[in-house]
Amino acid sequence: MSPLALAVSGRGLVDPAEPVIRADDEGLLRGRAAFETLRVYGGRPFRLEAHLERLAASSRSIGLPAVDLEELEELVSLVLDRAGTGDTALRLVWTGGPAGGPPAGLALLSEIPTWIEELRPRGARAVSLLGIRAAVPWLLPGVKSTSYAVNMAAEAEAKRRGVEEAIFVDADDIVLEGTVTNIWWRKEETLYTPSLELGILAGVTRATLIELAPSSGYRVDEDAYPLDDVLGADEAFTSSSIREIMPLVEIDGRRLVRGPAADRLQEALRELAATL
Repeated sequence: MSPLALAVSGRGLVDPAEPVIRADDEGLLRGRAAFETLRVYGGRPFRLEAHLERLAASSRSIGLPAVDLEELEELVSLVLDRAGTGDTALRLVWTGGPAGGPPAGLALLSEIPTWIEELRPRGARAVSLLGIRAAVPWLLPGVKSTSYAVNMAAEAEAKRRGVEEAIFVDADDIVLEGTVTNIWWRKEETLYTPSLELGILAGVTRATLIELAPSSGYRVDEDAYPLDDVLGADEAFTSSSIREIMPLVEIDGRRLVRGPAADRLQEALRELAATL
């Protein structure tokens, strides 16, 4: 994503090409930092408060100093002045800094990758890969940290296999989540998605779809489901802040029908965003 604007704690707006992280920052050395990524619709960030709350929760789980929410909101305001009227991507980072601090926040505004809208009409292909069920606190269930090497390695493996998405399943073939997405599937008028009790990320877009589903004609079930349930569904799709609703048309070489729920929910999401 091409950077458009960057604001940093204690400095305000800086050139996005300028280095802003110290070499001994533990976010760099050990991945001890939390982040959020959200979509900005026409200059308005979607559900910023929910993302800030999750950032604060992730930071507590990692053991970082408390997030300065007021400061981060100021940084967001600075970069949004450069957003214009189009859709953009906003990344927020909170790091504890070097050992002993001080902590620091960053707000980075970037362009939305063009491939997302190019892929949506066709739908994405995916491969299932072994993941870990984060069932204990030291596995950081539901935490969005910059320790993202496993997710990026899984994404690279998906691309090596010629598809666009990777879906994590545990050793018992229970579906967890995508590398940067939550996964959904439909059977008749019911939408299914893995439960947060599996240690997956509590996606803000996921929560939004749970709210929007009834008015779109669907009920939602959350539980632990085997991959075979997804493969036998009427349709499947993923959700995330930047990609929004992305239909899935293939998993592990098995074709899936591109159904109506993904398009209906995508439209409902956009309509909701337009009201904010």
